Amino acid sequence: MPYFFVNLKRFDVPKKQGGICPLDDPQEWISSVIQESIWLGLGKLSGINLIYLLPEGLVSTAQRTLKQFPLEETAMVSIGCQGVHWQDVESGKNFGAFTSSLPAKAAIVLGSDWAIIGHSEERRAKFQVIEKYDDTVNQNPKAYDRAQESINQLINAEVLCAFKAHLNVLLCVGETAIERGEGTFDDQKPRIEAVIKKQLLSSLAQAKEYLESSKFVIGYEPVWAIGPGKTPPGADYIAFVSDYIKKVLIEKIGFEPLVIYGGGLKEENAGMIASIPTIDGGLVALTRFTGEIGFHVSDLKKIIQNFLAKDGH
Repeated sequence: MPYFFVNLKRFDVPKKQGGICPLDDPQEWISSVIQESIWLGLGKLSGINLIYLLPEGLVSTAQRTLKQFPLEETAMVSIGCQGVHWQDVESGKNFGAFTSSLPAKAAIVLGSDWAIIGHSEERRAKFQVIEKYDDTVNQNPKAYDRAQESINQLINAEVLCAFKAHLNVLLCVGETAIERGEGTFDDQKPRIEAVIKKQLLSSLAQAKEYLESSKFVIGYEPVWAIGPGKTPPGADYIAFVSDYIKKVLIEKIGFEPLVIYGGGLKEENAGMIASIPTIDGGLVALTRFTGEIGFHVSDLKKIIQNFLAKDGH
């Protein structure tokens, strides 16, 4: 069953303030997005899961809007948040002294069913903190590796907090241009495997007991290919990495995960992505990149339809 995640990033900021929300009231906008999703039949589209990943300020409104419709019309739609803190509220220990951070239990109370963890933007933000401490970390391979392992350990703590709070998890992994290195694809393969393996095993330490009882998906992000003017990887590249992700977790944890393409599922690449047998869905952000740049539910429906038409499973 394919999973389609929609990461609406900072759609809580209106365009007049420099953001991308087309309405001055982001709460009104997210409510309209959920309503249109149901009106277009995405909530009862058999054989898929659709998850909206939202800034925390929009989660409750989205969940309330969803509950205005009959369950049979909304069954395939869920709401998630864009990350949780690496510590959580604990009875008798910490009532929640986490100013500016979102504990997993707070995400649940807001109405989240899912959390995206380890997104490339989150990893980059954590790395930037380390760079402020040591601006030479990118030039020192050993220091770079230690920095990345520290980030993986924090992400692991976030994953465990999410699972313990009964959130489902989309865990993102992927290699940067530095980590992939130069040379041919065959030259790069061992380096890609090393990065992906470290991210997976470090991020999922002590998480095996939760994998069978929670919904869990891996998002593969080729970080080097994300952004304007970047060339996305081809089917062979995506197939190689997604197959490797499954092999690592089967071998090391005894669990075969669902793997989605996290480099941007679009109308024009949905068919190609869907034809890869080891890919189980995709991550969508913007749906229009020229003209009226933004996210449109009607475009999302076309992306899903294109994917389902070529689904190789």
